[in-house]
Parts: sequence; structure tokens; C-alpha cells
Amino acid sequence: MGLKKLVAVAALALVAGVVAARFFLGREIEVVQAVRREVVQAVVATGRVESPFRVDVGAQVVGTVTRVPVEQGSSVAAGQTLIELDAAEAHALVRQAEAAVVQAQGRLRQLKALQLPVATQALRQAQANLANASAQHERNRKLFASGYIGQSVLDESSRNLEVAQTQVDTARKQVDSARPQGSDSALALAALEQANAGLQAARARLAYTRIVAPVAGTLIARHVEHGDVVQPGKTLMVLAPAGETQIVVQVDERNIGLLRLGQPALASADAYPEKRFAATVSYMNPGVDAQRGTVEVKLLVREPPPYLRQDMTVSVDIEVGRSPDAVALPADAVRDATGAAPWVLVVEDGRALRRAVELGLRGTGWVEIRSGLAPGEAVVPVLAPVRPGERVRAQPHA
Repeated sequence: MGLKKLVAVAALALVAGVVAARFFLGREIEVVQAVRREVVQAVVATGRVESPFRVDVGAQVVGTVTRVPVEQGSSVAAGQTLIELDAAEAHALVRQAEAAVVQAQGRLRQLKALQLPVATQALRQAQANLANASAQHERNRKLFASGYIGQSVLDESSRNLEVAQTQVDTARKQVDSARPQGSDSALALAALEQANAGLQAARARLAYTRIVAPVAGTLIARHVEHGDVVQPGKTLMVLAPAGETQIVVQVDERNIGLLRLGQPALASADAYPEKRFAATVSYMNPGVDAQRGTVEVKLLVREPPPYLRQDMTVSVDIEVGRSPDAVALPADAVRDATGAAPWVLVVEDGRALRRAVELGLRGTGWVEIRSGLAPGEAVVPVLAPVRPGERVRAQPHA
């Protein structure tokens, strides 16, 4: 037999051996193995950064803007000036109110230092006149009884006595009125209180011409410029208070049953995808958006990173389950994973056999197998062209 024939026979024998091996032992298939590892399931969503509340800053009086010392995006401290209005009229009103207070104080001092002493002196004089008139009338009455004077003289002294008594009563009322508990003092005190109230109102109006930040934060909107005439009730600036920040996301309604208040999450701004920060689920809207089929979820960021800005687009991974020592399998080895009866192809005694499994948590690239599979068992990936019952030779995945 020639050399060429020997080579041909050997080649045929080799091919026959390979065919026989594939027929009796099955083809070689790369498989994956069930392992024990941690599986973390997360709900992924996208949303925006917001403050738990925002402060609308506006004017309380009509005025012309003379200065706006801050720009949009600036960080401001509590009490820092945001807008200044023309204050000329307000200053004039304050000076007018101060003059009214001085006048009311002067009237009160006048009562104490002048009017009361004068009224007291007038009362003493009237009392002295009354005593003289009374004594004169008593003498005339005796003289009339003795026949020394006529009726007309007695009547005159009686009238003088009545006049003197009236003068005493009038002087006493003036003294009572000028005393601290009297009506004149009460009117003077009321006038002073009214003047002080007017001064406080004028100073408040003057203070309204300087609009300040009610809290520390970031200025996220500015709708006013120098020279604008502003009205009360119009929003001129929007301030996002410093401190806690929240992320508002829309989650698919199919994940409602997985979400709970207090669940941890990791978030990253689209502008800084390599930087992640912690957040916590703090609110879930009880209603569902019928148009989008989503639920609004808010996550609290207790320590926002310095680069985080209002209205930034943010992606979040909300941790809804964690199993630290689960039997796990790569997700691409589970068939009908989203159906009611998931299953796998297990290599057992040289054959790929169909086996039902119960799934648990679904992590990134891994699925928890709660029952139906033991650690170390070999499973055929979904993309491998193998049918249930087919002979195979397991080759561990490189």
C-alpha cells in the first residue's frame, strides 16, 4: 500500500472517530456553573435633583430696582442682600414718623412739667378764693340777720360763693386730667403709641426696600434687572436652601411591589458618571401616572457632593434586595426568566436535561436560584445550540 493511501486511510479513521465521539459522547459545549455569591437586586431609574422645598423671593412694596448684587447660580448666606429698591421715599417717611414721635413725647413732657403744676397752682388759688368767699358770705349773713345790710348785699355774696365753688371744681378737674392717670395724659400716651407705631411701620417699609436671602442656599433663578419696577406678589428670584437635597425619579409601576421607604440607593449625575453618592428612598407617590405608567419616587441625599446642582439629570440604583450567600447563576443561563416557569439545561450524565428552577433576586448579570440547582452544577447557556436531551460534553467557561 502506498504512502498516499496510508494517509487517506488514517484521515478517514480520524474523521470516523470524531463523528463517533460526537454521536456517542456528544459535542463539546462551554457551560457555566452555579456558585455561591452575593446577589444584589436594584431598580434603576432616572430623574432630577431638587431641593425638598424652594423659596420664591419677591418684593413686599412697589419700587424701582437700583441694584442686584448676585447672579444666578450664586451661593448666598442667610441675610445677604439680593435686591435693593429705591429708598428715598421710605427714608423721608421714617424722618416724618420720627418727628411725630418727638412731638408726642414733647406733649407728654409738657403735661408733666408744665400743665400739671399750673393746674395745681390754679386749684390752690381757687380754693383760697372759695375760703374767702365763704367767710365773707358768713359775715354778710350775720350782718343781714342784725339788720346792718340789705338783701342785695347778701345775694351778691352768695353768688360770689357759688362762683368760687365752681372755680374750685373746674381747677380740680384740670388737675385730675393732667395727672398720669388723667384723660389728658391718656390722650398724650395714646398719641405717643400711635407715633411709635407709625415709626415702626415706616422703618419696616424702609427695610422692605432691601430684599435679603431668608436662608442660606443657591440662587437657581433670577427674573429681575436694574431699573425694573417691581410689584408685590411677583417672584423675582428662586432660592434652593442649602442642606438636604432630594432626587425625584419616575419608576416603572411594575416595580412598585419591590420599593420600600428607607431603602438605600446609589446615584450618579450624568455629568459625573464615575462619581457615585448615597441616597435613601424617602417618599413614594400613592398614585400612578396613567399616561406614563410610572410612580414618582423621591430619594433623600443627606450629604450631597459639592458638584451636585439643581435640576441635574441623575441615574439611581435603588437596592430592593440583598442575599449575601445565594446560589447564583449568570443571567444568560436561565431560560424564560421573566415567565411563570423559568428553567435551565443542566448537564447530567453526559446529557443536557431540562430542569425547572425557582428564581429569587435578580442582580446585575446574576440571578439567585432559590431551588432546583445546587452549587457546582453545570448549566448550558441560553445561546448555545443545544436541545433538551441532547448528549453533550461539558467544557467549563474560560
